[in-house]
Amino acid sequence: MSKYPHDATPAQRLAILRRARTVALVGVSANPLRSSNFVASYLVRTPYVTLPVNPSYPEVLGIPTVPSLADLPEPPDIVDVFRRREHLPGVVEEAIEVGAKVVWFQLGLRHEEAAQRARRAGLQVVQDRCLKIEHARFAGGLHCAGFNTGGEPVRLFKNEEAYRANPSRLSNTTRTPRSRGERISRPAPCRKPSTAWGRRYSSKGRPPRRAITS
Repeated sequence: MSKYPHDATPAQRLAILRRARTVALVGVSANPLRSSNFVASYLVRTPYVTLPVNPSYPEVLGIPTVPSLADLPEPPDIVDVFRRREHLPGVVEEAIEVGAKVVWFQLGLRHEEAAQRARRAGLQVVQDRCLKIEHARFAGGLHCAGFNTGGEPVRLFKNEEAYRANPSRLSNTTRTPRSRGERISRPAPCRKPSTAWGRRYSSKGRPPRRAITS
C-alpha cells in the first residue's frame, strides 16, 4: 500500500496535463541556474499559456510577471508552486480564491494539510512531482536521467492545439498511417560479448596470468 494513498495516480496526472491550457508558475525565478527557470523555459515552448507569478521580477523569460495569483487576467488551470514548504498553505488559499483547478507542488514539496484543504475546496492536487518531467515522461521524450531526448518539447498527442480547442472530437489514439515501404527505426539490440573475448579474458576483465619460465 502506498505511503500517500491520496496522491494523484499516473492516469490522473496525464488527464490533468491534457485538459490544462494555462499554467501559473508561482515563485518562478529569472535566474537561469534555478530549477524553476529550467521548467519555465521548457513550458514556454509547449502549447501551454505560461503565467509567471513572482513580485521580485518584472519579467521571466520575456514574459511579464504578476505579484500574486489574484493579479492574473484569468483563473489558471494549474498552479505550479516553487515556494518553500511553509508558504504552501498560503498559495493554496490564493489558488482557491482565484478559482484554479489544480495545485501542483514541485519535486521535493509535500504538505498534507495544504493538500487536504485544496481537495476539500474541489481542487486536484499533485505533490512532489515536476511538471516538466511528467509532461516529457507521458510524451515519451524523457531520458532515464530526467532530460529530454529531443531539442524541442514533445507533444502529448497529435494535433495538440486542436485537441485543446475541442477535446471531445479528437483522440490520442489516432495515428497517422505510414506510407508503403516506410520503415520504422528501432534501437539496435544489445549484443553479448563474443566467445572469443570470453576465452581471452577472465571473469574479472583481466587477461589470465601466464606462468613465468626461467
